[in-house]
Amino acid sequence: QVQLVESGGGLVQAGESLRLSCAVTGSIASIGVMRWYRQGPGTQRELVATIASTGDTDYADSLKGRFTVSRDNAKRTMYLEMNLLKPEDTAIYRCNADIKATGSWFRDYWGQGTQVTVSA
Repeated sequence: QVQLVESGGGLVQAGESLRLSCAVTGSIASIGVMRWYRQGPGTQRELVATIASTGDTDYADSLKGRFTVSRDNAKRTMYLEMNLLKPEDTAIYRCNADIKATGSWFRDYWGQGTQVTVSA
């Protein structure tokens, strides 16, 4: 069974950094595009960053320069380095990926999410 497992969230002060991880487990044939989303209190879900299997990346305009997405295909893990965190970055961060499980077709999978809280 394919699963995405996030880790690395926590409580930090404004200006500090966090690194989130999203590990893919299970029997898979291929991982395509991977994404980080976030949803803060009372807000809609927002696409934070995207990374293709080639390493090409894209970011929400408001986050460029502070957030960096990367992936280690050998470890089947995606990362999100978040710097100069602000209280408005407080949210549940979830990873999403297009995955071809062994013997199946590509479909997208979601992690459970990890809480990031930034205090002023």
